[in-house]
Amino acid sequence: MTATYQAHGDIAVITLANPPVNGLGHSTRAGIVDGVNRALDDASIKAIVLVGEGKGFSGGADIREFNTPKALQEPSLHTVIRVVESAAKPVIAAIHGMAMGGGLELALGCHYRVAVAGAQIALPEVKLGILPGAGGTQRLPRVLGLEQALNMIVSGTPVRSEKLAGTKLFDQMIDGDLLPGALSFARGIADRRPLPKVRDIRIAHANADGYLQFARNTVRAVAGPFPAPLQCVEAVAAAVGKKFDDGLKIERDLFLALVQTPESKALRHAFFAERAASKIPDVPADTPLRAIRSAAVIGAGTMGGGIAMNFANAGIPVTLLEMKQDALDKGLATIRKNYENSMKKGKLTQEQLEQRVGLITGTLSYEAIGSADIVIEAVFEDMAVKETVFRKLDEVMKPGAILASNTSTLDVDQIAAFTKRPQDVIGTHFFSPANVMKLLEIVRGAQTAKDVLATVMDLAKKIRKTGVVSGVCDGFIGNRMVEQYIRQAGFLLEEGCLPAQVDKAIEKFGFAMGPFRMSDLAGNDIGWYIRKRRYVEKPDVTYSKIADKLCERGRFGQKTSAGWYDYKAGDRKAYPSDEVNRMIVEHSAEIGVQRRKVGDEEIVERLVYALVNEGAHILEEGIALRASDIDMVYLTGYGFPLFRGGPMFHADTVGLSNVLMAIRQYAKGQHPEAWKAAPLLERLAAEGKGFN
Repeated sequence: MTATYQAHGDIAVITLANPPVNGLGHSTRAGIVDGVNRALDDASIKAIVLVGEGKGFSGGADIREFNTPKALQEPSLHTVIRVVESAAKPVIAAIHGMAMGGGLELALGCHYRVAVAGAQIALPEVKLGILPGAGGTQRLPRVLGLEQALNMIVSGTPVRSEKLAGTKLFDQMIDGDLLPGALSFARGIADRRPLPKVRDIRIAHANADGYLQFARNTVRAVAGPFPAPLQCVEAVAAAVGKKFDDGLKIERDLFLALVQTPESKALRHAFFAERAASKIPDVPADTPLRAIRSAAVIGAGTMGGGIAMNFANAGIPVTLLEMKQDALDKGLATIRKNYENSMKKGKLTQEQLEQRVGLITGTLSYEAIGSADIVIEAVFEDMAVKETVFRKLDEVMKPGAILASNTSTLDVDQIAAFTKRPQDVIGTHFFSPANVMKLLEIVRGAQTAKDVLATVMDLAKKIRKTGVVSGVCDGFIGNRMVEQYIRQAGFLLEEGCLPAQVDKAIEKFGFAMGPFRMSDLAGNDIGWYIRKRRYVEKPDVTYSKIADKLCERGRFGQKTSAGWYDYKAGDRKAYPSDEVNRMIVEHSAEIGVQRRKVGDEEIVERLVYALVNEGAHILEEGIALRASDIDMVYLTGYGFPLFRGGPMFHADTVGLSNVLMAIRQYAKGQHPEAWKAAPLLERLAAEGKGFN
């Protein structure tokens, strides 16, 4: 049983004991009901205290039971709350750490609630595309008032318990240890009758109808494709305008409808995918980690500076190495400016700024970084340059130091071979801007030690990144797939599209940025450099030559104020370029392609299914551990729409047979060699299965 019972004199204490966050799984729910009934049957017990073991009260539903029969097995959370609320003896929720989701709903079903400062209070269900389904939308407005409750429910954002002191949510804030304080409170109210119920509180608001309409308009404007936020408003509106039980039924109906939406399924997929990504089948969870007390970064450019900021943000001292003083000074100045911008936005205090800047030191000497526990190179993407760096690192770094490369495409095994310690070498592919983007592709070399992999995965969490493991191949997961996406974008230009149409179509699908705006932001010269290498290494792979012609004109993107689009000084808006559009049309004529009208549906399918097909190759080769890892790469690093769950999940939603049918159709077009269907896709489609 994951809920224990103990009598403290005349007070029964039921302890939720289901680590790590006392999730309300079936065993815990059953334990609470058994404990309450036991206390009610014992004449010597005057009151009941519910408390959480370890980190907090309860984080809500036990995610390990999601989509299993146990999640619905009686006693359900509804039943538990009904038992608690109808108990003839007072039930007190004693809260520390966190009371979230179902945990907060359980507390709201109790007669009284006490808390210590610092507890995180939230109903975060909207982040999974649903709404609180066990009375949260009906009870929270009764204790906090309409506006504060609605803000919490629609945003899902936690609020610290002390900020809610003085509301009807908490009957008392406990100073000192929680349990002794809760027992004292319980004895003080043990004989009070009638027992208060949150359901009986009337919601008072001077202009509830007007405020709710304002809330609907506001939420509708910002919710985008997600239905849950607006339905949260409707559930809360029912709390205001209906009897409690009628409101509860409306909440339940809305909850059940939202659970079936593709948007909720996508959000829940992403939630579980993020947790799955941290699990590596052949690396035990208890693998001893190497200590990371200090770090070093080679290269003080945009990427190196951003990587250094990640360490400083996590409180880890980092040394930034450059070859020339002016480059080092420029890098350090940029870091300070970035922090100053954060301070201006209210994200940092002056003290925090100075603390973080103080953790970053510069040097021109390799010898100065020799004692670092991890070193990450962020130098030019060229194997000869990487070789020079890694041979030097092999000389100066202490034994046991982790040697990491921020390469985005190069062979990590070849890089490891430049050292006498390939077991210590790993790829850490950050995404720009490195201090902002969540994704960290962690590239496992053939000889990378398990403790090195485990340490870097743990480090990813410390620096607040989503770490996803990739095997070694050209481009790893993300860039190998995006190459096919960019190839199709180029072919679409040859066949009849212009950059603005392609970008607009894929952005309407939900991408944060289309392929041509993305290339302008990253720098078209980067792709040009990689293509030149591909022309030698993979002469059988075809590319549109339009991008090369663009670069030959010096149109490298935003940094040159000219790329696929034109840009104005101090303005990042992309303006369609007559010069580029003319060049594209002329190129089609030069290669003998009759331009045609291409529909948005074809644009989206060709771009997205190119990702999916390459993702299937990557899965089959074992480069990615699971399909959901590919989805995490694209959700956190490439702007794939969250409400679609990632490319592989989206393909499952469409149906793999439909994806395969479209791929075979496109293989009849101008570039059949780009549409060789992955055997895994063909096999799963034939079996009626999905990737996930």
